[in-house]
Amino acid sequence: MEHMHASHDLILVLFSYVIAAASSYTVLDLAARVGEAKASRRWKWLVFGSVLMGMGIWSAHFIGMLALNLSVPVKYNLLKVLLSIVVAVLASFIALATIDRCRAGIRQMLGGGILLAAGIAGMHYIGMSAMQIGIMYRPGYVVLSVAVAYAAAVAALRLSLSAMAGSDKQGGWRKLCGGLVLGAAIAGMHYTGMLAAQFVPEHLYEDMSGVVLEQKWLAYLIAGGMLLTLWLSLIGLSISRRFSHKDTEILVNEKWYRSLYEHNQDGILSVDLDLRIIGVNPAASRITGISQGILQERSLDFFLNIVLEEDRGRMHELFSRSFGGEHVSYETTIIHQEGHHVDISVINAPVTVDGQVVGTYVIARDVTEDKRAKERNHYLAFHDELTGLPNRRMFNQLLEQAIETHSGKREPFGVMVLDLDRFKMINDSLGHLYGDMFLKEMSSRIRNSVVNENVVLARLGGDEFALLCRFTRKQMNATDIAESMIAAVTQPYHLKEREFYATMSIGIAFFPYHGEDPVQLLKNADTAMYEVKKNGKNDYHFFSEELNGELLERLELEGDLRRALERDEFVLHYQPQVREDRKAVVGVEALVRWQHPRRGLLSPGVFIPLAEEMGLIVELGQWVLREACRQMRRWHEAGGPLVPVAVNLSSQQFHQYNLLEEIMGILEESGLAPEYLELEITESMMMNAAISSEVLSGLAKTGIRISLDDFGTGYSSLSYLRLYPIHKVKIDRSFIRDIVSNKDDRAIVAAIITLARHLKMEVIAEGIETREQLGILLDKGCREFQGYYYSRPLPAHEIAETFLLAARTS
Repeated sequence: MEHMHASHDLILVLFSYVIAAASSYTVLDLAARVGEAKASRRWKWLVFGSVLMGMGIWSAHFIGMLALNLSVPVKYNLLKVLLSIVVAVLASFIALATIDRCRAGIRQMLGGGILLAAGIAGMHYIGMSAMQIGIMYRPGYVVLSVAVAYAAAVAALRLSLSAMAGSDKQGGWRKLCGGLVLGAAIAGMHYTGMLAAQFVPEHLYEDMSGVVLEQKWLAYLIAGGMLLTLWLSLIGLSISRRFSHKDTEILVNEKWYRSLYEHNQDGILSVDLDLRIIGVNPAASRITGISQGILQERSLDFFLNIVLEEDRGRMHELFSRSFGGEHVSYETTIIHQEGHHVDISVINAPVTVDGQVVGTYVIARDVTEDKRAKERNHYLAFHDELTGLPNRRMFNQLLEQAIETHSGKREPFGVMVLDLDRFKMINDSLGHLYGDMFLKEMSSRIRNSVVNENVVLARLGGDEFALLCRFTRKQMNATDIAESMIAAVTQPYHLKEREFYATMSIGIAFFPYHGEDPVQLLKNADTAMYEVKKNGKNDYHFFSEELNGELLERLELEGDLRRALERDEFVLHYQPQVREDRKAVVGVEALVRWQHPRRGLLSPGVFIPLAEEMGLIVELGQWVLREACRQMRRWHEAGGPLVPVAVNLSSQQFHQYNLLEEIMGILEESGLAPEYLELEITESMMMNAAISSEVLSGLAKTGIRISLDDFGTGYSSLSYLRLYPIHKVKIDRSFIRDIVSNKDDRAIVAAIITLARHLKMEVIAEGIETREQLGILLDKGCREFQGYYYSRPLPAHEIAETFLLAARTS
């Protein structure tokens, strides 16, 4: 069978490729637009894109057919031509839908490629069948054309996804390159399919229905129309993209604004020029307690009605200024729907459109807690947290104001410094918790006894208070005020099921006689107060110039005391403890003295209180303990009697957390056996049973002896003798002094001796000075004594020669 020779118009072939490439570029651009479109518009873009893509592919195919030159004219079946167009459009719709639904899945992409390839191949061969001429196909080339169609379909899908994933700049280059490649693939598929076709002239039937087309001009017309359509489509897409970007930008900005509005922690009301609330965020509802639905569309007066009544007039004025374009900030208080007050910080921010104010934002922040915290911090800056009294800072300010007020007429007023005498002992013994309770009670008593509008009580720190009497000296009786405070403080205080007693020392200074500035007045009142402490406490004293010299002397003594340990100025004297019925020394008590380089030998009463105040008592106590143990060990080694040495423990030493370790270290260092050390403690140290029991039991287990000093003078409790491992009770010298003439003292001493004997404790009386005192005590059953009757405290070498080494055993 003879086949018809066919050729192609190269210009039309080029046009078919250009249309294929332009269509591919347009489709790639359109695919990105479909991906960006909202769901409501996506189907419109799919339909438009599938028509544009289908017409482009079909135009490239049909121009390629018209580019075919046969030796005979060929008619075309227009229905089949239209059917090929429909197939091309449907295939394009499938392709775009695949791109939209399956962005990255390889399996979905390959499946979509099969459908698109089938549509392109179907469009091609349906279009070929529209030619009213016999056509025979070579199977190999047909398969090749379908493979090319499949490759073109997959490439189209892949390039579309790639173009959508890239940035604008990258996407443009990808779409251009993709359009050229995809156009070549589409054209290649067509011309491969044309290569598969063999035209048979014998099968050209004149009676077949169809239309003979003017190939050349029709091809140019279709090419031109299609290129114009594609060009207009690209312009339309570009314009649409610009509008879309604008809409997207507006939408994003709106979402940002809405998110800021809805999630802002500050309450926001939008108010228009008609004074209507047109917008409310959740925070505004939370701050006011009024739901958004109720606030919305209400008049501004509805909101102003929850503002405190005294602020409403000011708020109207501020809103007027805001509607005039002014940015306004202020604070006010509103009444929450639950009834409590809410402090808010408000900003009125005018809203302007085209230079005209159209409303205002009311931005309110709840500052209730911040304001309370600020007030609390301000309060704490000027008040004592424990007692609620003014602190030192506030007292100094008030004192400066009083000086300024009284300076003009030189009117005098008073300043008092108060100190609780027994607080340190209570605080050390019972702990800080009970010490704080005690301070609160005492401060309350003082305040209730004397404070009025002209008297200010302040806590300067610890147990030290100050009183400012702002009326003149003529109008006040300082003596009455001081006595009222002392009477209030000395009342018994019930704590931990016991009664405690405290006293107070008061120093008084007057402006302007004793100082014309706060520092000098307080210093002089403080000096007068220390004079009271020195003379027995529980009293008041007015400052005098004579006290200045004493103050300077005290300050000098404090400075010397700090260096005394370093200079090895302390010495120990020893007082013998004698058993009368045996005429034998049963122990010695170590008593510290200060060998001052200028003042000579100073007794403990001069420097021990200073050492306690200055925090040196622990260090000094350790030195005394170490030196006493060393000395007693040396006497033992020299052949002296094996008797113990008694050492007083201070309250601060007793409450050291490592007391037992310290003492055992000193004993090991000195070589003295524990049974030859006797520690003298006072009743006040044992008021905290939990601590005292643990400490005393630990000491007693080592063999150290415990002696209860000054028994009967403090917070006496028989439970001490029953609960704690106490070996000896010492009768205080205050009961011995008048025992000859005072039957009450004799009764007390007799009771102590009897109690100790029944509890199988040793008892010793101190302060024995006369034979009469000794006789009475012997009659009451006491056998051990200590006092000037036997010997005053002696230096180590003297007591050794007189009492210890004289009893040396051979």
